[in-house]
Amino acid sequence: MSLFQSYSDYFVVSQKNGLSQFQTMTAYLGGSAFQTVLDNPVTAYRQLVQQYAKDAAGKAVDPKVATAEATAVFKANPAAAALSGLMPRLIGVGFKRVPKFGILLGLSFFMGEDGSIGVKAAFGASVLSAPFINPIRMIEKQQRAFFKTTGVEKPIMEILRESAKQNFVPLFRGTVPLMGHSCASALLGLAGQPKLQKYLKEELSQHGIGTFTSGLLASAAVTPIYVGVTNPLSRLEVIMQTSKIDGKAIGVIEACKEVANDSKQFGMRGIFRGQGLGIAKGILSLTAFHQGRIWLTDAFRDRNISNGSYTPKDKVGSA
Repeated sequence: MSLFQSYSDYFVVSQKNGLSQFQTMTAYLGGSAFQTVLDNPVTAYRQLVQQYAKDAAGKAVDPKVATAEATAVFKANPAAAALSGLMPRLIGVGFKRVPKFGILLGLSFFMGEDGSIGVKAAFGASVLSAPFINPIRMIEKQQRAFFKTTGVEKPIMEILRESAKQNFVPLFRGTVPLMGHSCASALLGLAGQPKLQKYLKEELSQHGIGTFTSGLLASAAVTPIYVGVTNPLSRLEVIMQTSKIDGKAIGVIEACKEVANDSKQFGMRGIFRGQGLGIAKGILSLTAFHQGRIWLTDAFRDRNISNGSYTPKDKVGSA
């Protein structure tokens, strides 16, 4: 298969899985948008819990204190806090997910996997898509970064104007931990969860368990591993991306030292701030993403069957 396929090939329905590359990509983007809307309140709350790890004087505080402060912010303005960062995240479905899923699925099809996500495709997509994803994540976190003092989210244009004064370099803070985060997400969330869900569905179908429940169980099984790997990386991102744009940037080493000092004072609770929220978010996010993807995938495949573009293998002999 040529690396540079013609434009028309992108819309050709594969007889292996009943979908074109365009339909596969659209299903991934649709699932991502569905997930983004549902998990945004948990995402916002988790960031605040991790962000408030230090007080105004820069001293680490007990995780319980940070959680109480995050809760107070949400109670003061629940709607604004829950919806904060949603717009850049939805915009990011295009700016972030198109490069990520495009590279991911492109590598998958190039290696003859027809949309099945393998380790090589997941790793390649994580590294190559990071420069596209990071600016959106930076803007998202900056919108919530000063909620405690202002009570409102920071406007996107203000963030961009401040970044423009430094040639937009601040938008790439946190790229290194993002690569690790993105790789774990691709391997466990995009590659591992569907395979586990398929296994669970086959095992549980005899008991009347459907796709949604098997997907929920698969997400619940994968998420603790995923969050255990990514939560420290998420902490590094929050530390690096919530400092003032016009202030001193916090590098990877400095962020690691901050997490290390946190662990010295509060043990594992210091390292894994927001772990419980991360697990809850992960289960919700993975289930919503894959359920949305599956709904769209099934709809596209049914359409291809009805218009004659695809004939399932079990019907080829009887046709």
